Amino acid sequence: MKTIKITIGICSLALLFTSCNDGKEQMAKENIDEYTSYVDSVASLEYAEAQSNWEKIEDGYKNHKSIATTNLNHVKENEALKKDIDEATLKYETYKTELLAEKEKEDARIGKSNLRKALLGSDYNDTGDMNFDWINKDNILSVYQTFVHTVENNKDSYSREEWDEIKLLYEAIDTRKNTVEKEGLTSSDNREIAALKLKFAPMYTFNRMGAKSEENAKAKE
Repeated sequence: MKTIKITIGICSLALLFTSCNDGKEQMAKENIDEYTSYVDSVASLEYAEAQSNWEKIEDGYKNHKSIATTNLNHVKENEALKKDIDEATLKYETYKTELLAEKEKEDARIGKSNLRKALLGSDYNDTGDMNFDWINKDNILSVYQTFVHTVENNKDSYSREEWDEIKLLYEAIDTRKNTVEKEGLTSSDNREIAALKLKFAPMYTFNRMGAKSEENAKAKE
């Protein structure tokens, strides 16, 4: 009789343990389903929407992934579930990489646009072309003045890439000047522009070389 009671007790504990494990296994599967669903929903977002909410998205991702892996060891045959987690993780990381690359491109575009506006003045309209048809005999002197004075005031903060953009813009203004001269540019304006050009040339050469040397030094570090 005593033996029977012990046997029944062991069986009851075994059933309880099995039931507990079954519950954890089911919970693990549900948590993994929630994790993969979360990643799918994130990966379907437009980049602009994701960027504006990225901090919350990252927090949600870390939380879902942590929960998804918590009860995974309680699943006896968990290779398929591990694969689901790995695939969801890869999908998220791929989306994140693409998102950050897109953000970097957008930041570069905005930075370039802001640089051009600062250098070219209020009359500049960022259409993306370098024809500069908006420059004429009446405003070209002020364009050169704004350009050279802005460069002078900020020469110590420009990166090598920004100096390259500055050179590109400067050459475009010079190209436009060749046309404007034929349209009646005054001699006095032409002399002032020549003085500004003499001021810009060594300033560009010296500071661009300095920016390149600084970047090379940082790269070695």
